[in-house]
Amino acid sequence: MRNQDVETAAGPCAAAHDDCCAPTVLRAGHDHAHGHAPDPAQHDAQGPGRHAHGSEHAHCSHEVPPAAHVGAVAGAFRIATMDCAAEESEIRRALEPVEGIRSLKFQLGARTLVIDAPEAVVGASLAAIRRIGFDPQPLQTAADGGPADAHSPSHGAYGGGMPRLVAALALALIAELLAFSGGDTWLMTGLEMALAAVAIGLAGLDTYKKGMAALLRGRLNINALMSVAVTGAFVIGQWPEAAMVMALYAIAEWIEARSVDRARNAIQGLMALAPEEADVRQPDGNWLRVPSAQVAVDAVLRVRPGERLPLDGVVTAGSSAIDQAPVTGESIPVDKAVGDTVFAGTINQTGLLEVRVTAGATDSTLARIIHSVEQAQGSRAKTQRFVDRFAAVYTPAVFLIALAVAVAMPWVMGWTWLEAIYKALVLLVIACPCALVISTPVTVVSALAAAARRGILIKGGTYLEDARKLKLVAFDKTGTITQGKPTLVETQWMGSHAGDDHMRAVALGLAMQSDHPVSKAIASGLGAPSGGESVTEFKALAGRGVEGVVRGVHYVLGNRRLLEERSQGGPALDALLSNHEDAGRTVSLLASSAGVIGLFAVADTIKDHARAAVAELKALGVGAAMLSGDNMATARHIASQAGIDEVEGNLLPEDKLAAVQRLQQRHGMTAMTGDGINDAPALAQADIGIAMGGMGTDVAMEAADVVIMTDDLRRIAATIRLSRKTHAVLWQNISLALGIKAVFLLLAVFGSATMWMAVFADMGASLLVVANGLRLLKVSVDR
Repeated sequence: MRNQDVETAAGPCAAAHDDCCAPTVLRAGHDHAHGHAPDPAQHDAQGPGRHAHGSEHAHCSHEVPPAAHVGAVAGAFRIATMDCAAEESEIRRALEPVEGIRSLKFQLGARTLVIDAPEAVVGASLAAIRRIGFDPQPLQTAADGGPADAHSPSHGAYGGGMPRLVAALALALIAELLAFSGGDTWLMTGLEMALAAVAIGLAGLDTYKKGMAALLRGRLNINALMSVAVTGAFVIGQWPEAAMVMALYAIAEWIEARSVDRARNAIQGLMALAPEEADVRQPDGNWLRVPSAQVAVDAVLRVRPGERLPLDGVVTAGSSAIDQAPVTGESIPVDKAVGDTVFAGTINQTGLLEVRVTAGATDSTLARIIHSVEQAQGSRAKTQRFVDRFAAVYTPAVFLIALAVAVAMPWVMGWTWLEAIYKALVLLVIACPCALVISTPVTVVSALAAAARRGILIKGGTYLEDARKLKLVAFDKTGTITQGKPTLVETQWMGSHAGDDHMRAVALGLAMQSDHPVSKAIASGLGAPSGGESVTEFKALAGRGVEGVVRGVHYVLGNRRLLEERSQGGPALDALLSNHEDAGRTVSLLASSAGVIGLFAVADTIKDHARAAVAELKALGVGAAMLSGDNMATARHIASQAGIDEVEGNLLPEDKLAAVQRLQQRHGMTAMTGDGINDAPALAQADIGIAMGGMGTDVAMEAADVVIMTDDLRRIAATIRLSRKTHAVLWQNISLALGIKAVFLLLAVFGSATMWMAVFADMGASLLVVANGLRLLKVSVDR
């Protein structure tokens, strides 16, 4: 899969930063080597994805380049206080002057940064990061260039954390009680000040470090606002209040960071589904339990009933029903037999299975689902880019307003200087844009995780937001609307041959000798316990069918052309054949020298849920079209079965691309759904490309923006419903954040709002938008 990382789940910070491209994530659920990578030149030229969604940073490359660079060193570091997009942006700006950086890879969910640069440049980069108040710590680097412990528990901005913050709050409360007790002696005053100073030091050290660094660099962010507000309150003698504000602010950030981690790590729970150990067959035939991470590709595993599969593979012995809900979102167990693909983390329910491993632990379908969601977490949804740009202007604007209140109000309103300064400091605390900045990413990440749990992989917040705007969804026919393989749909016997088991066995015997897809479909459809008759003198007739001798009688199984060559046609047979062909069926005829014995109609049938999927789209006000390479008669027949009115047939890959362009001009935002290599150009052209993950090709999924793991077309309507719900929650959160701020800003200037009220208003708004966004983790998007 190409595309971007997932929406960065911001902590309580504000600033904008540019979009970045992300590593290619490959298709899930297939038995092959997962080694594709995008062409760097092409990827750089295209920017983040196919569409123009944001700009690319000078150092922005989420793909760690291969070690082809001479002397390349990829430094992986954990930055515990890098909580959000704003702080990522601060780090990017700090690194802009550093020459020699090839790429930066940020993972905010794991709070890690990989710097691809020569060793000397890595050292200079770390020094630049430390100068702005962050403390990068080295990580071991995995073989693929990423942090080995990227999924370790996140410690947040306040590391050792809550005990220290509780101690700060307790000291601030004691200082407040002493102030209320009315003691006016120098001893009591000194004790209040000392307790407040210790509380501020315990709770606000990280805030002060980053705030002072921002101020020294001429940048006004949330930490700078809080540093100025608390310092100002302390200077004007409001020591207990300054301490209480800093303690409450730090606790609010701690709670927010953990709430955001819940959204970021929602999909991580899937990783625990894959067992850490597996039963592996040894060369002597015995079974040995070994760590799953050490199991090689092509090893054979034994999975008992009730156990989870540790790795992806193909069944080599046994049959069972497999619960695939953790990976594909399917609610009904799927029967698996020899030759079928199984996924790590799914549950073997009924029978003992032996499975040949097709992918290692780090390359399993489950691992790649998690990886794709992580990568989507770094992309910037349109709403978040708007919020970040707004916050970047809003924060300094509030600072200037507060400055104006402090300087002008004593002259305009007759306030005392201390009263004006205090109100200005209250304004700074109230205006802290934590809730506003955190409102978008926590919502988008929750929605992306909810989609992944349903077997819908969305490659970025942009596509999640855009899905609600779709006016039409175009479908490929074969493998998308249809099953993608021919099936025997009708058998007709001529004359007295109806129910003749011998003739059925003759047809089965001839069909079993051929590798042609139509013959295979007939053989599968006619399969009987007694099997087929033995065939001698078998011969394949190119483009016409097969022939052979059964019990001394010569038979043929072929198409209309073969029967015409044998002069065994006729008006009645022609009419019968035409009826089947008009319905999109391929017809084979069994005949002997005595005449035609039977007719076998083969067709690619539509998927069980295709018609329901189209109906759900229409109920949402979204149209449907079919673009097929098949002939128009077959395409129209399949489209009518699926309830699709707009059809185009006889399309080559470039024709499908042009057809998508026409649909975009006529209808507006258009999605394309496909599974084959020939669909890739159309998927790339569409506003949103949707690939089938079960039967789809790597090329199709590379070009797509959304991958449906189960091939269930009803998930497209579910994606649109999720997009609409996400959009509603996004604007609910933005309205909540700005509304609460506006009310308390008015109270601060014209009423009697205190710094206590300010910090509770800020904390309350932040927790409200986080809770509202987290609702999407459990939202229902089914019809």
